[in-house]
Amino acid sequence: MRVNRTRWILLAAVVLAVVAFFAFDLDRLLDFDTVKAAQGDIEAYRDARPVLASLLYFGVYVAVTALSLPGATVMTLAGGAVFGLGWGLLLVSFASTFGATLAFLIVRLIAREPVQRRYGDKLKVINAGIEREGAFYLFALRLVPLFPFFLINIVMALTPMRTWTFYWVSQVGMLAGTAVYVNAGTQLGRLDSPEGILSPTLILSFALLGIFPLFARRALEVLRRRRVYRGWERPRRYDRNLIVIGAGAAGLVSAYIAATVKAKVTLVEKHRMGGDCLNYGCVPSKALIRTARLLDEIRRSADYGIRSARVDFDFGEAMERVRRVIAEVAPHDSRERYEGLGVEVLEGTARLTGPWSVEITGADGTARTLTSRAIVLATGAEPLIPPLPGLAEAGYLTSDTVWNLRACPRRLVVLGGGPIGCELAQTFHRLGARVILVHRGARLLPREDPEISEMLQVRLLDEGVDLRLRSEGQRVETGEAGKRLVVRRDGREEAIELDEILVAVGRAPRLEGFGLDALGIRTGRTIEVNEFLQATYPNIYACGDAAGRYQFTHVAAHMAWFASVNALFGMFRRFRVDYSVIPWTTFTDPEIARVGLSEQEAREKGIPFEVTTYGIDDLDRAIADGEARGMVKVLTPPGKDRILGVTIAGHHAGELLAEFVLAMKAGLGLNRILGTIHVYPTMAEANKYVAGEWKKAHKPERVLQWLQRFHAWRLS
Repeated sequence: MRVNRTRWILLAAVVLAVVAFFAFDLDRLLDFDTVKAAQGDIEAYRDARPVLASLLYFGVYVAVTALSLPGATVMTLAGGAVFGLGWGLLLVSFASTFGATLAFLIVRLIAREPVQRRYGDKLKVINAGIEREGAFYLFALRLVPLFPFFLINIVMALTPMRTWTFYWVSQVGMLAGTAVYVNAGTQLGRLDSPEGILSPTLILSFALLGIFPLFARRALEVLRRRRVYRGWERPRRYDRNLIVIGAGAAGLVSAYIAATVKAKVTLVEKHRMGGDCLNYGCVPSKALIRTARLLDEIRRSADYGIRSARVDFDFGEAMERVRRVIAEVAPHDSRERYEGLGVEVLEGTARLTGPWSVEITGADGTARTLTSRAIVLATGAEPLIPPLPGLAEAGYLTSDTVWNLRACPRRLVVLGGGPIGCELAQTFHRLGARVILVHRGARLLPREDPEISEMLQVRLLDEGVDLRLRSEGQRVETGEAGKRLVVRRDGREEAIELDEILVAVGRAPRLEGFGLDALGIRTGRTIEVNEFLQATYPNIYACGDAAGRYQFTHVAAHMAWFASVNALFGMFRRFRVDYSVIPWTTFTDPEIARVGLSEQEAREKGIPFEVTTYGIDDLDRAIADGEARGMVKVLTPPGKDRILGVTIAGHHAGELLAEFVLAMKAGLGLNRILGTIHVYPTMAEANKYVAGEWKKAHKPERVLQWLQRFHAWRLS
């Protein structure tokens, strides 16, 4: 409330000052002819009181520019005429910058918060550009006097630009134009009008001066490139337009795009086409989850009106089905398909031997070296193995190797309460194993909101999964009695007897064996890339799990588009990778799907929000299907229907999420979803109903009261 009062007081003061300026004809005092006629009197006053004259001039100039009043050009000329080039330039340079900064601050206090609140979603790209390169853009604008002085102050005030950055860039950027005008002012007697200062040649010179920073930035990029490539000899001719290392989701999409635009591309894979998702991750896990879900439904047959149902289940046959599913999907990612598209597919180990060269070693040990103008690293990730004493000696399973099982473990310990650990824990429990899930955190799925985690935890406990939360693995012991995991829980050690350990504590990017160290390519937890997905060498790109903050197949494919397009066409235009709308799903029962912010993330980032929920237990289709559990949770800015984030827990949550993903990408709000016809009865109606809950919470109470009176009047 105090900020709003201050804003209105300041706005009123500015309006009154501007009105008084014109009401008392003060604008005539800053007329070119008036100043020229009074030049002698002004110079006499300057000679009599030089310090006071300078201060008065400085103060008036600051006031004129701070209030964006007409007359700054005449004031600049007068500065040169009265104070000369040296002292006049000093006064005008600082006065104009102080005044511009005051105008910047006035507009910022009055208008930035309301503008950003109302149009923030539409200004996100502009805000990001200003935060990233605002000083550069402001400098280019300040070099060209053709851009309205006051308009630049106003526009920049509405952005996130820092005040100090605005000040010093304006001080430096306006210096050249200020010098021209002050110097012209020293010849005021010879000028017929301010327009006489800028000849067409001088205008062109200023325009070229404004373009100069663009060329300067390009020159700096060239210098940086030359420094990075120092010591390496660029090939006279390249064998390929693009070499892609890794044939997982990111690599396949990169090669596909290159082949589509008729580039000469080579794809190198040392194991299996399709990468982790096809062979060890998404496809096999979902195939086994489907079998486990069917078993659970049969066990709950009474819920569907079937008094009893028997099942003759064989774990080995279920795993054979997983293999069949992989084999059926495999042609989509096969060597034959990609060679048919025009991609050269090579089996072997790829190692960078230079910024433009890749050595490829086949299974028979033969090696060949290819050169390429650009290289894409799509090396993927592998299970992260914790340094747990005794683990290696006891043996363990991972999400890569669990598919080799042909008998279901009687006692299975799952290490990790993230998405992979939860999916596999529930699946193997339903397949007949006694599952103990060990997680160091206080709750499962720590990236999700607490009530969502709680929903899954309750379901797992109801099914019989043994959850050991706040438990830290200490060591694995192997003896005559078998294997056991020793964990520390609440300050005490306890032993868990087991037959197999499944490690699911995360995945780490594959960075070894590709020659990254030899080339000096910077790596941390992942390959370090810029916003265009360029690694240390600008012609080497990285995408997917090897470089991404999100380890999802669909994100890897998304990144691959940016990497390949930038690699092939970056000399014309480059595209910054867009992570603004990233969805994901954990395929437990209930499924948990999310896009955008969760409530806990919004709180951590200090983003104001409202929460709207709809319980799927109230949905007709969910009741009919026996799946009446879960919820849809939507975050919106206070009082607005714009979607900040959505979490869905329930049957087919991953499919339900797609509507919200599209809405966020297209900038559509809950009102548009509410106004969309959804088929009855479907699970997708939950999306419409949560939008209806938001609408009910924001119904116009005062209007409804008047309508109530209107209808009562109509009755009489």
